[in-house]
Amino acid sequence: MDPIALATPVPQSSHFMVAAYLLYLVVSIGLTVWVARTLQRNGAHFLHDAFLGKERLADSVNHLLVVGFYLMNIGYVALSLKEHRTIWTVQEVIELVCTKVGWVMVVLGAMHFFNLYVFNRIRRSSQVRHQPPPVLPREFTRVSPQQTPVTEGV
Repeated sequence: MDPIALATPVPQSSHFMVAAYLLYLVVSIGLTVWVARTLQRNGAHFLHDAFLGKERLADSVNHLLVVGFYLMNIGYVALSLKEHRTIWTVQEVIELVCTKVGWVMVVLGAMHFFNLYVFNRIRRSSQVRHQPPPVLPREFTRVSPQQTPVTEGV
């Protein structure tokens, strides 16, 4: 082996990669928790209105939606953690973390609008079921007590 090659330090990107991964995980999971808590707190009022006073049912649905939100978003964060290029500088760490967090924010926004869509559908369907008919009947058809069945071919 060449003694000069041994004396020259080999740059290692592992420290930068570990720092980028940890920063990405902390920011992404923190952002996910903040959005989930906001949705849970504000979505509770919406669901109570949608379920017409059935508070236990509304709270259960709200909790299930939040659990699904966590699973989807933290799963996405975990799946998108791997980076295939080598990171050598602090600038590249910042760029990588910002890109990955940006995608997490896009996914969080999409999940937020999906949740709003689901909440609105639940609310609208419960309101339609409890509304009066669009037009009140003016006449009724009287049904005779004895009807003879109609037989075919006779």
